[in-house]
Amino acid sequence: MNPGEPAIVQLPASDADAVPDYVRALERDARYLGPEQCALLRKAWAVGAAAHEGQIRQSGEPYITHPVAVARILATLGLDVETLVAAILHDTIEDTPITRDDVAAQFGETVAELVDGVTKLEKLRFANRQEAAAESFRKMLLAMSRDLRVILIKLADRLHNMRTLGAKTVEARRRIAVETLDIYAPIAQRLGMNLIRAELQDLGFRALHPWRHAVIAKRISSRPQARRDSLAQIEASLAQRLALEKLDHDLVSRIKAPWSVYSKMRAQRRSFTQVMDVFGFRVVVDSVADCYHALGVVHSVYKPLDGRFRDFIAIPKANGYQSLHTVLFGPYGSPIEVQIRTREMHLVAERGVAAHWAYKLGSEAGNNAQLRAANWIANLVESQRGTGSSLEFLENVKADLFPDEVYLFTPKGDILSLPRNATALDFAYAVHTDVGNHAVAARVDKRFAPLRVKLVSGQNVEIITAKAAAPSTQWLEFVATSKARTAIRQALKQLQHEDAVQLGHYMLDRALIGMGTSLDRVPMERIEACLAENRYPRLEALLADIALGNRMPMQVAALLAQQVAKPKRGEGKKAPLATVAREPILISGSQRGVISFAQCCMPIPRDEIMGYHTAGKGVVVHRMDCPNVADYRKSPERWVPVAWDRQVSGDFNVAIRIEVENHPGVLAQVAAAIANAGSNIERVEYLERDSNIAVLRFAIEITDGRHLDEVIRGVRKLSVVQQVQRA
Repeated sequence: MNPGEPAIVQLPASDADAVPDYVRALERDARYLGPEQCALLRKAWAVGAAAHEGQIRQSGEPYITHPVAVARILATLGLDVETLVAAILHDTIEDTPITRDDVAAQFGETVAELVDGVTKLEKLRFANRQEAAAESFRKMLLAMSRDLRVILIKLADRLHNMRTLGAKTVEARRRIAVETLDIYAPIAQRLGMNLIRAELQDLGFRALHPWRHAVIAKRISSRPQARRDSLAQIEASLAQRLALEKLDHDLVSRIKAPWSVYSKMRAQRRSFTQVMDVFGFRVVVDSVADCYHALGVVHSVYKPLDGRFRDFIAIPKANGYQSLHTVLFGPYGSPIEVQIRTREMHLVAERGVAAHWAYKLGSEAGNNAQLRAANWIANLVESQRGTGSSLEFLENVKADLFPDEVYLFTPKGDILSLPRNATALDFAYAVHTDVGNHAVAARVDKRFAPLRVKLVSGQNVEIITAKAAAPSTQWLEFVATSKARTAIRQALKQLQHEDAVQLGHYMLDRALIGMGTSLDRVPMERIEACLAENRYPRLEALLADIALGNRMPMQVAALLAQQVAKPKRGEGKKAPLATVAREPILISGSQRGVISFAQCCMPIPRDEIMGYHTAGKGVVVHRMDCPNVADYRKSPERWVPVAWDRQVSGDFNVAIRIEVENHPGVLAQVAAAIANAGSNIERVEYLERDSNIAVLRFAIEITDGRHLDEVIRGVRKLSVVQQVQRA
């Protein structure tokens, strides 16, 4: 083959012996395809078999059996021929000499795009395995945004790898199982593919905890005869009443999987018997009207438990799942969980986005799950643009893969679904990024509420905004969605950059004034030459670097002042910067990122302070009586004059040292006194402790020196306190 030419592979002879059994099994699973499409499948196998020739899996089988098995999984879901071909070829670009152009030449651009989207990035160099996996995952999600079939191939690939995990080492099995349970099973659930999700979870559980899986599986399979009789009696009663109502239905009992049982035992801290002491049934009918009819029927057989009914037909889950859920009071004292859905809903519940596959999302043929999945992925793509790294993006996606949602109403009556523990601020960012960035409070069911309030299903939420409002770093502590977290970080970076540019301008201008000129008097040609010499795209980037301590203002000023304001004969030299009076930077409390407060001395308003220009941190503010100031005197060029603004506001960290009598309840009394003075406790630790005396150090938040005095006075009033002072 000449370099640059596609790797054209000849098909094998058409006699029956040339096609192995595993390919014939694929053709049986894909019997819904036409003759031409089946021929394309066989061609893909021939190309893949030739490309992977000589490659063996750790189980000892030819490698080509794996991609064909992946295609079989997708064929059972009824996927189109392009997806099946891409599945057969999904490892060729990564592991064989075949290139993307080769795939495109023989099978079309769509197949090549699918294969390229699934291809991992292990050939590139990363700092560690976690970074490589995160970047690979990020690339896959971006490919998903162009075509959802990428994730379907990846899920099928992971499922077959989990089925054949036994050939791997113990360490590899554990790593792959954790990744499957943390990422791929939740993605399958988010896409509504419950059949694949359930098998991934069960296989992951078995690989991670084989002994626990074996014990639970054995106990599930060996149910007592009395329980089996009870299950049969309940099923007969429900079936009889449904038949009398002439409802065409399928009624099946649901058997819990080991992973489901194990998860409930851990999450709810219940015993195996308590978890299993529930009868589960599913009723599948023809229409939505029949669903509600069937609900009335089962409620007439057994009484429903109050507050346990959920209508996911009227308000579907985020992944498109629809069903009625109710819990009945059974005849044997055990609850009966019943799910009621249509046959269409049942298909979507099990196959999700793969049900009735539509070639183009958004077309009339696309099902509800596909449209919801497309919107979810679009939000992921939007959020990844603002993340700093692939690892951060992966953590955001993990946070977004909650199995439970809350359903909320906008003032106009629209429904938004958010993950469990979502706050009013998450709701604001779900409405629009600008709404979130300018949010100040919320009305929840027409009552005022803070942005950090957690929401529950059914609430009506309205966001109150203000043009002057801006995100705070504290917001990151309580938001639950990746969209909110990414938007907040992006806004904070922008605000920090604006503050850095402003501070850098001030510092550079002060340095230039010390040399007899100013930034306004420096010719633009000189500024542009300086930027080019130091590889800065624009002046704002240089100013921000100065503020953050990565460039010294004196050095930059010296470069800019080389050809400006040369002293005339007889004027003498200008005074050095350190001797030039400089206006102090006023600290208002609103500066973000470029001015920080030293943890060694924790300055607060009213303290006498100084600023020290620190590389990578900007201006770090210290108290003048801080022990570290003596060392900083050795570098006077890094000193920055700072002072408190008259209108300073915000919360400042400070530490107080409290000596108390050591007996039960003392810590609670001190904490209550601090809280009554309007201060938040960030951290508490014991410095000393014996049978009589305990010395505590509280890190608290105050607004200024007067507020600190109030806190200290409140603590001193306690009879158990012997001494209190600022640490």
